[in-house]
Amino acid sequence: MEIIGKISKGTNMDQIYISKQRDGMPIGEYVLIKPITIDEKIKIEEKKKQKYYFYGVKEIEPIKLKIIKEIFNVISKINDKIDNVIITGSFLDEGFKFNDIDILIMSNSNIDHSIINNRLKNLTGVKTHLIILTNKELLAGISTDPLYQSMLSKCVSMRRIIYNIDNKVYRINYKLLDLQLLKSKIVLDSFDYLNGAEVYYYLYNLISIYLFLKNKRITKSEVENKIKNLFGDKDKIKSKIIDKKEFLREYKVIYHELFSVIMDNIRKENGSKQK
Repeated sequence: MEIIGKISKGTNMDQIYISKQRDGMPIGEYVLIKPITIDEKIKIEEKKKQKYYFYGVKEIEPIKLKIIKEIFNVISKINDKIDNVIITGSFLDEGFKFNDIDILIMSNSNIDHSIINNRLKNLTGVKTHLIILTNKELLAGISTDPLYQSMLSKCVSMRRIIYNIDNKVYRINYKLLDLQLLKSKIVLDSFDYLNGAEVYYYLYNLISIYLFLKNKRITKSEVENKIKNLFGDKDKIKSKIIDKKEFLREYKVIYHELFSVIMDNIRKENGSKQK
């Protein structure tokens, strides 16, 4: 591969800075530096228009970066009316402990899930989870669903993500939030039958809703910090090396607190409609 960098003036030595988000050239490797032609400069300007945007992602493995670029290329070639493509989820976490690749596709046109799924499966060999929605639907989701905020707090997008939440336009959908909370009840009902990763997944969902109802901005780091403060180390939870009785006691308190708040608001909404 080739990486283009600009020479910068230093105090004792001039230097060239290159992005850490690259799929080659590890630290310590020798590289060749050479000047470029006018035609190559024009191509560089074109490539700058194609750069991708990282949100909440500090570092990513080179092979994952290569997969991301290929995904963007494949999807953009399938349909030229796509506004944006966003990759999120556990795929962006350190290591390779992911089951699929979560992909949001923003478009106002009809897009065939199966065509994209098949091409991406052939490309990566990994199962993809596609969510196709319009910009308006995404904005509504960010405003009313904590998981949308969590997804976009750590993601890589083909184009810049710009959105402003207007709480006067979008109100929290408490019935939808009730269904989202219900997913996490399985921990109280079937703790012994769940593995550690499943317990953590439903706990993450629970704490996302908790922060959302506290009017906190939902980010992966905020959710993880809250989990750590309330329940301890996430690796121990994922390995299920925890005190079951103590864990479930704290989990139950939070769950019923959220359930009470949600149901109170649903009753208020139903009461105002009846009037």
